[in-house]
Amino acid sequence: MRSPIAIPPARPAPPPISLREIFPWFAFIGILAALSVYFVGAEQGAYALLPGHAVHEFLHDGRHLLAFPCH
Repeated sequence: MRSPIAIPPARPAPPPISLREIFPWFAFIGILAALSVYFVGAEQGAYALLPGHAVHEFLHDGRHLLAFPCH
């Protein structure tokens, strides 16, 4: 008598993700990326959103590391 062949159980397919569900995440990540680029690359004294040079000095070394000129 032959031994029975073991058939692995079928895995259920993951449900599709609609654009309506994922678009808010894309928008959120895009806004965070734009703010990050602004604060690292453009937040300086002449056209700063925040008064003073605290943000500039906090991000100063990161600017040079990412090759953004700042002075």
